[in-house]
Amino acid sequence: MGRLFGTDGVRGVANTELTPELAFRLGKVGAYVLAKKSHKKPTIVIAKDTRISGDMLESALSAGILSMGADVLYIGVMPTPAAAYLIKHYHGDAGIVISASHNSYEYNGIKFFSKKGSKLEDAVEDEIENMVIQDIQIPEKVWGEKLGRRITMEDAQEQYIKFLKNTVDVSYEGMKVVIDCANGAAYQAAETTLKELGADVTTIHNQPDGININVKCGSTHPNDLKKSVIKHQSDVGLAFDGDADRLIAVDEKGNIVDGDKIIYICSKMLKEEGKLKDNRVTATVMSNIGFYKALENLGCLVETTKVGDRYVLERMLEKDSVIGGEQSGHIIFLEHATTGDGILSALQLLRAIKKSGKKLSELADEVTIYPQVLINAKVNNSKKDEYEQDEVILSEIQRVEDIMASDGRVLIRPSGTEPFVRVMIEGKNEGEIKTLAKGLARLIEKRLG
Repeated sequence: MGRLFGTDGVRGVANTELTPELAFRLGKVGAYVLAKKSHKKPTIVIAKDTRISGDMLESALSAGILSMGADVLYIGVMPTPAAAYLIKHYHGDAGIVISASHNSYEYNGIKFFSKKGSKLEDAVEDEIENMVIQDIQIPEKVWGEKLGRRITMEDAQEQYIKFLKNTVDVSYEGMKVVIDCANGAAYQAAETTLKELGADVTTIHNQPDGININVKCGSTHPNDLKKSVIKHQSDVGLAFDGDADRLIAVDEKGNIVDGDKIIYICSKMLKEEGKLKDNRVTATVMSNIGFYKALENLGCLVETTKVGDRYVLERMLEKDSVIGGEQSGHIIFLEHATTGDGILSALQLLRAIKKSGKKLSELADEVTIYPQVLINAKVNNSKKDEYEQDEVILSEIQRVEDIMASDGRVLIRPSGTEPFVRVMIEGKNEGEIKTLAKGLARLIEKRLG
C-alpha cells in the first residue's frame, strides 16, 4: 500500500478501495493516537454526505472508534464545514467527515479534522497512516464499561443554521434565489437558512437517493441552475457541491460567477466596510489574471499559494488575511470559519449584493476574465520537475512571457498524480495563446517525454 492520506483525506471507490475494514482500522487507530496525544478519552464528531456507502463506512468507522473507548458524536448528513464548526461547538477532540466532495457516488472518503475545525496536524495524520499501512497492533485492549458510546446529536442541524444566520446582519427579503444542492449534504441546511433570512427560495436537486449526488448538477454542472434562474426571473443562483464546501453562482442573466469573481465581490465589500485587513486577499496560482488586475485596481494585495484550500488557509493564517479561496469556489471567511463553506459564502455574496444595491451581473462585470488555455504535456513521470532546470524550456517560457507582457501570463504545473506537465497560458487573444500553449507543450514533451 502506498500513501494513504492525500491532500483531502483517504479516498477511493467504496467497498473496493475504501472498504469497511479500512474504515474500522482508521477509526481504531485514529482513536488510539488521539487518546495517546491528549492523555484522555477522546470524543470524535462524525458527519457524512448523502452517498449510499456513507452508512456502511460510518458504521465501520464508529465501531473502530468505540472499540478503543472513545465516544462518537454523530451529527448525520451535514456539510463538511458544518462538521468543522460543530467539532468546536460540541467541544470535540477531533472530527471525521465521510465524503468524496464533488466526485460521483461510487467514491467516498474519510477526512480527519482537529479540535479547531481545521485539517488534522500533519504529525498526527502521519502517525495514523503509518500504523494503518504497517498494520502495527495496538497494545491496549478495552472492554466492559470502558467501551465508547455513539450519541446522535439531534440539534446539530439547528446549531449549524444558527451559526450561519449569525454571520450576516441583513435581511434577504425581496431577493429571489435559486439554489442547487447537488443532491448532497446541503439539501436541508441551505434552503432552511435562506428562507429564515427572508429570501424567496426555489430549490433544485435536493432529493438525494444515495446515487444521484453531483449527477449533472451542483457547482460542477450548473446548467440546470442557469435555466432555473432565467425561468423564475431570480436575482441569483447558488450551486453547491456534494459536501457543500464550495460555491459557484449564476447572475440574473444566467452567466456563471466563479470563485474568483465571488472573492473579488466580497473583498470589495469588506474593504468598503474597513474589514479587509491590510487590504490583503489570498488566492491560488490558478486564479485568472483578470482577478488579480481587478483587485489591484481596488488597491488590494493578493497573496498567491499553490492549488488547494489547505494551502490557502495556511497562507491566510500566516499573513493574517481575512478572505481567501480558489477559482473552483472554495472560499474561506476567516472571521467565521477555518474551512471553505458554500452556504456561508452564499450568505456573504448575497450580503454584498444587498449592500451594494446593484445586480450581481454589474458586480461580476467589474472583473474581466481573460481567455485561458490549458494543455497537458505528456512526460516521463520521473522528469516532471526537470523543466525548471532545462534552459531551452526556460528560454521559451521567457519568450512567451515577453509576448504576453502585462496582458497575460504563463503557468507551468507538474501534475501531482499523472505523468503530465500542465501548460496554462492566459491572454487577451485566445487564438494566440492557444498556439503558444501548444508550442510550449510540444517542446516540453520533446525535452522531457
